Amino acid sequence: MRLSPWLLHGVAASAFIQPRNHDVFDYFAVQLHESKDPQSIADQLNATLEGPVGTLPNHYTFSCPKSQSAELEALLQELKRRRLLQRRGLASFDQADDLQGLHWHQKQELRQRLVKRLPPPPPLGLRQAPPKNGAGQLDQTQQADKARLEDLATSLQISDPIFQEQWHLFNYVQKGIDVNVTGVWEQGITGEGIISCVIDDGLDFTSNDLQPNYYANGSWDFNDKGPDPKPRLSDDRHGTRCAGEIAAARNDVCGVGMAYDSQISGVRILSAPITDEDEALAINWHYQENDIYSCSWGPPDDGQTMEAPGVLIKKAMVNGVQKGRNGKGSVFVFAAGNGAAKDDNCNFDGYTNSIYSITTGAIDRAGDHPYYSEKCSALLLVTPSSGHSDAIHTTDIGVNTCYNGHGGTSAAGPLMAGAVALALSARPELTWRDLQYLAINTSIPLHLEDGDWQDTATGKKFSHTYGYGKLDTYSLVEAAKSHELLKPQAWYHSPWISVLHDIPEGDKGLAASFDVTGEMLGKANLERLEHVTVTMNVNHTRRGDLSVELKSPGGSVSHIATSRKHDNVNAGYDDWTFMSVVHWGESGVGTWTVIVKDTNVNEHQGQFLDWRLNLWGQSIDGSKQELHPLPDEHDDDHELATAIVTTTSVDPGSPATDLPAHPSDHPERPTKPKPTEANTTPTPTSTPSPTTEAETTQSTAEAEATHSTSEGFLPGFFPTFGVSKKTQIWIYGSIGLMIIFCAGLGAYFLVQRRKRLRNSRDNYEFEMVHDEDMDERQGLTGAQKGRRRRGGDLYDAFAGESDEEVVSDDDEESYQDTPDHDTGSGSDK
Repeated sequence: MRLSPWLLHGVAASAFIQPRNHDVFDYFAVQLHESKDPQSIADQLNATLEGPVGTLPNHYTFSCPKSQSAELEALLQELKRRRLLQRRGLASFDQADDLQGLHWHQKQELRQRLVKRLPPPPPLGLRQAPPKNGAGQLDQTQQADKARLEDLATSLQISDPIFQEQWHLFNYVQKGIDVNVTGVWEQGITGEGIISCVIDDGLDFTSNDLQPNYYANGSWDFNDKGPDPKPRLSDDRHGTRCAGEIAAARNDVCGVGMAYDSQISGVRILSAPITDEDEALAINWHYQENDIYSCSWGPPDDGQTMEAPGVLIKKAMVNGVQKGRNGKGSVFVFAAGNGAAKDDNCNFDGYTNSIYSITTGAIDRAGDHPYYSEKCSALLLVTPSSGHSDAIHTTDIGVNTCYNGHGGTSAAGPLMAGAVALALSARPELTWRDLQYLAINTSIPLHLEDGDWQDTATGKKFSHTYGYGKLDTYSLVEAAKSHELLKPQAWYHSPWISVLHDIPEGDKGLAASFDVTGEMLGKANLERLEHVTVTMNVNHTRRGDLSVELKSPGGSVSHIATSRKHDNVNAGYDDWTFMSVVHWGESGVGTWTVIVKDTNVNEHQGQFLDWRLNLWGQSIDGSKQELHPLPDEHDDDHELATAIVTTTSVDPGSPATDLPAHPSDHPERPTKPKPTEANTTPTPTSTPSPTTEAETTQSTAEAEATHSTSEGFLPGFFPTFGVSKKTQIWIYGSIGLMIIFCAGLGAYFLVQRRKRLRNSRDNYEFEMVHDEDMDERQGLTGAQKGRRRRGGDLYDAFAGESDEEVVSDDDEESYQDTPDHDTGSGSDK
């Protein structure tokens, strides 16, 4: 067996990565029980232990030659099948079998699925407006502000040649459309002691603008496998430009970064295919030294992709916020995405809709919403970026090279990372949640007249276009100084709420409600809300037709999903998790309602299957609060139980109608039953809100969800199945055709039997005994009769296993804090 260098040298994985040879070997990430010895498990699997998966507890990488990979993968799949059966009580492991301690595995595949958040070309017909006052034509106020900037540069000893062109730092033309950072610098707060890691396509540490602040120990190249993340491809410029926004040094080269005395490291992942293991390592890379991870990338912004990170990557992200920065939590800043012109929405991106992300959108130099910046209910705030005939001026690759065209939400995210660096420099003990709280409380709303703003429970305003407003760095840092640190995070996960109902087309929506009580949140130790996530399953023949709203007990509305004109995928939402920051500060007690709409009237239709409400926020008693378990592929396992609910259909202007009690009355409905939490029980909901002009489904603890009653096209004694006439015709037509077919088949075999009997009488002196008579004489049961007939050998091959015990690989769903494509999305983005 090949011995791993990790074992020979005992080098920690956080400091050294054993190179992978994917041409010769296959690699598997595994999770073991803490009591199990990884080397012993590897020996039993005839595999090589490569080492731990970064700092993830009890996670390791095994390898084997490709010639043995199929055998190892088959064994791992069999273990996975046995685990599933064990959870269902249908099988058990031998207690002496060490392999029962192998909880999870994932084969590592090289793939390139992440893209840089570069701004797309403007849509046809869109002209960029010229600067409002014209180049070089300043009024008296603007001239005074420019003179103040020159005095500021002198007092701070900023001699960088393009500093006065960095309008995003101090905008003397469009007053107030900047990050308002200079007052922080004047206090001597410039980011000292904080390290930001730019995960991107490389970082040119030879640049004189970055070299003084470059932190080599926190850097790594996962594409070309080495400690230096230097750009190597012709288009490897993105990361260097982002790094310059954060920490370009105060010297005589280009301009300055937001936190110009902080340090910057680089992790290169975007220039070649990587595995989920690589990405998981990247976002935890040296997470005790790297404080902030700036991520200006994600799935394609094409208006049709729906993709989330895989289970291993999600584990690493949770590991980062729980253990990074000595338990205060790594800070992840993600660019919101540039697909707005294609109807894309940042809630279809499993990175930007993560509760662990400070999701940052963009405004242009005039303070307007640019054509590219995506909207969503997960958007926290916006910062300046390209548009209005200008862009961000920053560092470029090369020893003394600058760039004046950096833009998109790619340029917006690093500015937020720079603001975080300044806040941490002033108050290092801030946690990742404290920083989100501060961003919400200090951002400045703009364009209040556009009608998108709504009041929230905290007294702040929220817009799906601008989040809580524009970053104000001075206010953020000032508030950080006296901010009372939040108590640990608590959470409440509702039972799975089964709906199983057609989604009406047109103006009417389908609403499903669930009541949260104070007792539920008390048991969950949850005091007040921060993030809200909803995991959903919706079947539809065209996903882009769907939109979803979430209405809280306080009346706030989150547009958690919007329709997309380019999304023609024949699928709905498969365990997809949407996120909202709209309900920050609410108590969470009362009726929560999800409203699914299909406003595009066409041949495409769908069904709302089920959903789950997840409330996240501050704990009541922090001393009792434990950490949330790491994500697991079984978190959204559909195979354990179905939530118990009852359904009421309310048509506007019509009284409520009670429905049949059990979904098995409606066999045409696909179902995905979910597990109920052992310690939670849904309570009856109140009458649906009269303000919701939708067909409404209420969830209680009395019976399973079903479908609304419907008008029948046959006499009343025929059941309607709670579906439309069209569906009834299809059902009864199918039944009729089956009856005719069976009758014809029976007649055919009767004629053939009589022919055989006549032939038998010709060939034998006695009458043949029919198989069924023989069965009765031998006392055979129905199953035993089947074994005597053709195909009996195939039947015997599965003898001893019930139908439930024969489980395919697809029976286990991947973790979806948001769906995962391999990666657990269950979707194609």
